[in-house]
Amino acid sequence: MGIIGWPVEHSLSPALHNAAFAAYGLDMAYVPLPVPPGAVSTAVAGLQALGFVGANVTIPHKTAVVPLLAEVDGEARLAGAVNTIVVRDGRLEGYNTDVQGFARALHDVYPGSLAGQAVLLLGAGGMARAAALVLAREGALVTVTDRTPAAAERIVQVIAQVPGSAPGETLALAALSAETVRAADVIVNASALGMASVGKVPAVLADNVGSDHVVCDVVYAKQPTQLVAQARAREALTVDGLSMLIWQAAASFELWTGQSAPVEVMRSAVTGHRGR
Repeated sequence: MGIIGWPVEHSLSPALHNAAFAAYGLDMAYVPLPVPPGAVSTAVAGLQALGFVGANVTIPHKTAVVPLLAEVDGEARLAGAVNTIVVRDGRLEGYNTDVQGFARALHDVYPGSLAGQAVLLLGAGGMARAAALVLAREGALVTVTDRTPAAAERIVQVIAQVPGSAPGETLALAALSAETVRAADVIVNASALGMASVGKVPAVLADNVGSDHVVCDVVYAKQPTQLVAQARAREALTVDGLSMLIWQAAASFELWTGQSAPVEVMRSAVTGHRGR
C-alpha cells in the first residue's frame, strides 16, 4: 500500500499503517508515493502492475482519481472524491473513508446532534466534500467559504444531493467577518491552510473562536495548528487533524485487510510525532 499525493514527505500514514500491519503480523508495507499533478493517471494505473493491494489518496488528487477507477463506491461518488483505492480482482475500486473519519472524530468530542446547528466550512477540496456530506446528513446549516467562489458553490451542490438536507450557502472568503464567525456553532477548517508552507487560516477566523464553538481542523502538524491552539486556549471543544487521520486510516485498513483496525496501535504510532 501507499499514499499518493503532492507533497507526501510529511505524511504520518506510513508509520500509522506499518504499525498496524506489524501488530497483526501481516506481510504488508505502506510507502509514500509522491505524484505530481501531471502524473496522476500513470501512477494510478501503475498500482495494479506493481502488485499493490491499494493506496490512499491525499491533496491535491482526491477528485482527479475518480474518473481513473473502474468502480467508485456510492459515498465517494456522492462526495466526488476518493481517498482510498482498493485493487481487487484486477479492478481499481474507489472509496471515501474521510466521511467516516470526520464523523467519528467529530462525535468523539461532540456527541450531540448537529441538526439546526450553524456550521462555517472553510475549504472546497476533497476533505471539504467529505465534511459537507456528514454535516448535511445530520441536518446542519452549512455556509461554505473558499478563495474560489465557484469551488465553494460545488460544495453546496454536494450538500444539495443529500436527501432532506438544508440548503447550503456560500460566502466569499474576503467577506468573512468576526460577526459571521461568532454566529457559527461549529467551525471546520477543511482546507490545507495551516499546513507548512501553505499559510494560516484567516486571522478573523482564528481570532474569533470562543468557548461556545466546536472547532475542527483537518490539518495536523508537529504542534497543534494556530486555529486549534487558540480554540483550546479559549475553552472551545476541538477536533484536530490527527484524530481524523486515525479514524479514516482505520476504515482504509479494514477495506484492504478485511480485519478490524487496531486503532490504539495506530494512535500510539503517531501520537507524539504529529505532522498526511
